[in-house]
Amino acid sequence: MGRDNRQETFETDDRPVRPVLIISQKTLSNYSVCLRHLLVGLADESVPVMLVSPPVSNVESLVPLSIEVIKHPVYELPLLWVQNRRILLEKLTRFNPTVLHCFCETKAAFARQLSRQLHLPYVLTINSLQKRRGQLPLSDSRCVKIIVPTKSIEKSITEENPKLAERIVQITMGAFVEDETCCFNKQGELANLVTSFSGENAKAFEEFLKAIRHLAGNGFKFVLAVITEDAAERKLRKMLTDPVLSEIVIVVPKIEPLRSVLKAGDIYIRATASDSFEPLLVEAMSVGNAVAACKGGAADIVLGEKTAAIFNEADEASIHDVLRNLLENREIARRLAKSSQEYLRKKHTVSAMVSATLKVYRQAQETAFENVEVS
Repeated sequence: MGRDNRQETFETDDRPVRPVLIISQKTLSNYSVCLRHLLVGLADESVPVMLVSPPVSNVESLVPLSIEVIKHPVYELPLLWVQNRRILLEKLTRFNPTVLHCFCETKAAFARQLSRQLHLPYVLTINSLQKRRGQLPLSDSRCVKIIVPTKSIEKSITEENPKLAERIVQITMGAFVEDETCCFNKQGELANLVTSFSGENAKAFEEFLKAIRHLAGNGFKFVLAVITEDAAERKLRKMLTDPVLSEIVIVVPKIEPLRSVLKAGDIYIRATASDSFEPLLVEAMSVGNAVAACKGGAADIVLGEKTAAIFNEADEASIHDVLRNLLENREIARRLAKSSQEYLRKKHTVSAMVSATLKVYRQAQETAFENVEVS
């Protein structure tokens, strides 16, 4: 990383925490539930928060009214970047922040630059495995902590860059767990299955659909809702040309709140492994779905017999057998759903997530940096 010759000091003080959260379109698409839970928790703690958001977004509908939102850039023209940055810095200065929190690694370089201009420490959230992606654009002096949601992500970062190990803090996603379990709590023979498709691992997803078709051919009565986004929908529909699948599969757009879709389901299926943290998996457990899942990727929460029934990814026979067992033995499925809810109540509370995040903010703003080279 390049360095300059300027010197900078972060003064320790007892000011209340005033964080600025920097989010991306990826945050809104994949991690809106994490963001919403954190912001609600900070609002409950009366913590003033400012949010820097992409210009085209409906983020206002996701956050408490007390949160001030800045859309950046104001003018989406490359030639006006100086004016955009001036407007942003003026608004941030008026807010008088004490720490920056970059909520997405795609905004790491932007957060680093802002922290230098505002003379503030910052923290970075990383939600995906770091596999041969090169060195993250981090400031050695101002990036005080790196927040990760799972141990597997922490391991991947430290394997890529062991020097970052002492900065990493694991904070698990908090969930609001329903009192009731929605798995097979409705009258009727028809089962409701839910999954998601991002467009990645298409071959593995095709094997999953083969298992679904096999189950339908064996006389099981169910509907499968597949949550997807516009970018992946065309690819998904090409997989659903089989008449049997077209009869039982419903394509559901990825719109908020997805929790209502999950609450209508009995079984949530993680059909393919992902290198990114999957909040939808946690949400499915929180509403009381029985979860069937492949292991791998960033999903530390997939624990056999405790939180999920496990099958082998892209293995039609394995997927078929696991789903058949849950469909044939509904009481087993309900016990699994209740077990995962109890696990979340112990390990994934929103209050613990907010408390741990506030601790990181305080550590960041209370850390004194004297005569440190700016990276």
